[in-house]
Amino acid sequence: MGTRKSLKLNEIIIIASMLFGMFFGAGNLIFPIHMGQIAGSNVIPASIGFIITGVGLPLLAVAAFGITGSAGLQELSSKVGKGYGVFFTTLLYLTIGPAFAIPRCATTSFTVGIEPIAHNTNNSLVLFIFSLIFFLIVLYFSLKETELLTWIGKVINPLFLLFYGILIVAAFINPAGSFREIAPTDTYATQSLLNGILEGYNTMDALAGLAFGIIVIDAVKSFGISDNESIMSNTIFSGIFACALMAIIYLLSSVMGANSRGVFDTSANGGIALSQISEHYFGTYGALLLAAIVTFACLKTSIGLVSSCSSTFAKLFPGLKLSRTAWVYIITIVSFIIANFGLDTIISFSIPVLMFIYPLTITLILLALFGKAFNHDGKVYLCVTVLTLIPSIVDGLSAAPDGFKAALNLDAILANVKGFLPFASLGFGWVVPAAIGLVLGLILHFTKSKS
Repeated sequence: MGTRKSLKLNEIIIIASMLFGMFFGAGNLIFPIHMGQIAGSNVIPASIGFIITGVGLPLLAVAAFGITGSAGLQELSSKVGKGYGVFFTTLLYLTIGPAFAIPRCATTSFTVGIEPIAHNTNNSLVLFIFSLIFFLIVLYFSLKETELLTWIGKVINPLFLLFYGILIVAAFINPAGSFREIAPTDTYATQSLLNGILEGYNTMDALAGLAFGIIVIDAVKSFGISDNESIMSNTIFSGIFACALMAIIYLLSSVMGANSRGVFDTSANGGIALSQISEHYFGTYGALLLAAIVTFACLKTSIGLVSSCSSTFAKLFPGLKLSRTAWVYIITIVSFIIANFGLDTIISFSIPVLMFIYPLTITLILLALFGKAFNHDGKVYLCVTVLTLIPSIVDGLSAAPDGFKAALNLDAILANVKGFLPFASLGFGWVVPAAIGLVLGLILHFTKSKS
């Protein structure tokens, strides 16, 4: 077994299914559909932008682990500095874990799948009961760490694909309208590609890629692949399979959302749009179909996230002397509490954090991928990260709630700072500072090499 160089096709499919299952959760369902409704006739370029950040970045994140051979995110991010490694790893896992992504899975399942069925009832009470059951299931499977590949890759994910496939096929056999006849709204009329790129941030999949990369590597190793080069190639190949499937579903979901404008107005969020589309095609049974689609999608992602976060925090904070099992209970309970604040609240608070952490994530992934050119010199990592940090803070504060910015009189300050940052108005104010940091870091690296 130890001499194997490559996985069999069925083994690659199983690992890719597990990776897709952990990636594809709440945001992956609701954001492309809502984007499609807004983009209208510009849905194709918007979808391309969405796929760049929603698929391309996660794939690069998984590849970064395969290429560098890092044992986890802390080791990878510690190339900037040991303290930064702890800070960045903690922030990223909180973001994709109990603070935002895991609670969002539960509230999306409720908003899209359960709330339409339980209308005219006490929604707060129903959400409490549903989220309690949801997280008890998540807790049960998260405690079975060694069975993740089986349950997510072979059972839960295929069920999700079956149910969601039924809805997509129905929507394309008898489309509600034609996206070519739907006028794009807001800035999608002129900046559909750029808006799609920014919308792809909301899936949190680039962040999840950094978290799940090590899980994929472990799965590859479990099939008897042992040498580093073979682990790298099989990890990347499995990631390509998973991300190709994601790209196809994103495109179909976006077009389905755009076509739905033929009979529906633009919804407040993608959850509502998905509910309307499902009811349009299947009536009362559509609500049951949708409940199954969303619940399976969000369960598998939540299980993967709780498992990954628990293992990481147990290693990251050994001084707390908490086992992985203890962290599973803590993260599940915290996620349950936050989920009961509701979907809109969770989304509104997550956006500023995402706008802050995404540039740091992108630069870390790119540095890891091309680090061989400068021997992964920590000075290059540090220069790029420090200069990316400043515009990242600006982007995060700019996306904060208006009341928060008004209370601290931030609007005028942020406007002045953005005036000095190229592309800041487009949400890419970090690009030029990061490039300057790269040049400075490379100068320091090669100057030291010559001396």
